[in-house]
Amino acid sequence: MESLTELVHSFYAAVRADALLGPVFENALRDRWEPHLARMVDFWSTVALGSKRFRGNVFGKHMALQGVTPAHFAVWVRLWGEQTERLFAPEVARDLQITAHGIARNLFLGYFGTQPVFCNGADVEGASSAAGH
Repeated sequence: MESLTELVHSFYAAVRADALLGPVFENALRDRWEPHLARMVDFWSTVALGSKRFRGNVFGKHMALQGVTPAHFAVWVRLWGEQTERLFAPEVARDLQITAHGIARNLFLGYFGTQPVFCNGADVEGASSAAGH
């Protein structure tokens, strides 16, 4: 759990510092970063460890965001990959990346109605199973 907390906090620090993603998250969260980080730790502990600490409508929350483009998804996936590779053994990082790709793929399909370019080959297969499809 501590490693997931470190991952979530380092990932969102990178998101906040990113010129493209930072403003989107800042606009959505404003002064609610701490509750968001705690919620994301619960989310990833549920997804990665089966803790069942998270309850919520991920799809609906994200669909309410305005101005999201395919570039936002590409940066999100890249930053997640960088942080998972920095903090975890390769096989654990890959599992977390596959899960994140599944989440990003489903949200991308919801926004744009097409497959994202980061999901191809093994990533699509892994992402689909990780997302429960």
